[in-house]
Amino acid sequence: MATTASASPATPQLKGVQPLRAGEGNSFLWRRLHSLTGIVPIGAFLVEHIISNFEVVNGPLAYAQQVKFLNGLPLVRVLEWGLIFIPLLYHALYGVFIAVRGRSNVNVYPWAGNWMYLSQRVTGLIAFAYIVYHVLTQRFMGVSLPEHPGLAYAKVQFELLSHWYAIPVYVIAMIATCWHFAYGIWLFAAKWGITPGNVARKRFGWVCTIGGAALCIMGLVSIFTVAYGRPYSPEDVMPAQYDNVVAPTVPPQQ
Repeated sequence: MATTASASPATPQLKGVQPLRAGEGNSFLWRRLHSLTGIVPIGAFLVEHIISNFEVVNGPLAYAQQVKFLNGLPLVRVLEWGLIFIPLLYHALYGVFIAVRGRSNVNVYPWAGNWMYLSQRVTGLIAFAYIVYHVLTQRFMGVSLPEHPGLAYAKVQFELLSHWYAIPVYVIAMIATCWHFAYGIWLFAAKWGITPGNVARKRFGWVCTIGGAALCIMGLVSIFTVAYGRPYSPEDVMPAQYDNVVAPTVPPQQ
């Protein structure tokens, strides 16, 4: 009996995305978990994070209030580790494992499919490197924003303007992360049988493309609003949020 590996490229079973199948030992479970965590909770957090950061277009005070609200949620530290850091670490490390072990299959999938496969791995690595950098600089280094949300605008603006590479890194990472997420949703729907057939996958592909582009645009607008918007001033935020902490000196805009 012919196997999938020995079938020709024109065989119907090889068209599209192969579903996740049971009977593959622990690999099936780990891949299922990897696929699921990319949507919930990581994908959900990404959407929330971009929407929350988009509040910066309404000014430093609105952004500070959003940061204060999020850090005031019940059990916020438990949620932060249980629903963000730990799932993200697993998804990223297992994704690196898949990327290292994976290879293109030009004899099975068309060239476009191989290009999409490669782009998903590359954007995943870019997103992982950026997230590590972003979490370290914004969450664990410098002024603690959970305790001093009034300095959120100042801290982000300082990071973007104090290093020549910061804005390019943020822009590239935003595009890569949104691409990885949008295509990841498409793969999730295909592999889990939510979009059976090429017609359904093609239509859902447009939904993912539009949604990913919208998130990317919102993220880029937030970045450039902070980088090239008005310089931070303590008067922009409420005194109770400022808490007498000296704000970092933001370099003058070029």
